[in-house]
Amino acid sequence: MEKTDYIALLRGINVGGKNTIKMDELKEIFEKMNFTDIKTYIQSGNVLFRDYETDKIKLAKQIEKTLYDKKKDKIITAVLTLPDIKKIINGIPDGFGEENEKYKYDVLFLIEPLTAKEIMKGIKTIEGDDRIYKGEKAFYVKRASKKLTGSYISQITRIWENITVRNLNTTKKLYELMLERNGNKK
Repeated sequence: MEKTDYIALLRGINVGGKNTIKMDELKEIFEKMNFTDIKTYIQSGNVLFRDYETDKIKLAKQIEKTLYDKKKDKIITAVLTLPDIKKIINGIPDGFGEENEKYKYDVLFLIEPLTAKEIMKGIKTIEGDDRIYKGEKAFYVKRASKKLTGSYISQITRIWENITVRNLNTTKKLYELMLERNGNKK
């Protein structure tokens, strides 16, 4: 049986002094779980790894438990495969990310079992400043750079625990890294 390539997106680490984990420590933790080919990317909790397990929810729970045992903090984790992240990249709306001087562009990854339908019930936006696009496994958020603190969208991650956020550039880079690991098989 062949190992599957995964990316773990850890929610809320190294943000505002909370859930602080150095990337070399995080890599060590993943090694102790017997994952292989481990690579971290930037300080926001992105870990690429391989494993024989095919159940992403089981992997997420294993990572969360191990991190809790080590750090005594609850760190919710999304586990994605290359097809998952490809679907997210392919779902980026036309024109999204083209006005970087005016807007901040984020991808909100849904952590199972949370669904897009549940999220859409509680989202408010500020007319002209916020725009949210619903995807299958993620939401795409465009917010006016000068009004970030007033955006209702900033409240989403406080209300919904099963969301982790990456900016658009990081999301694209994670996809590139996954492609490289898989011989650029798109």
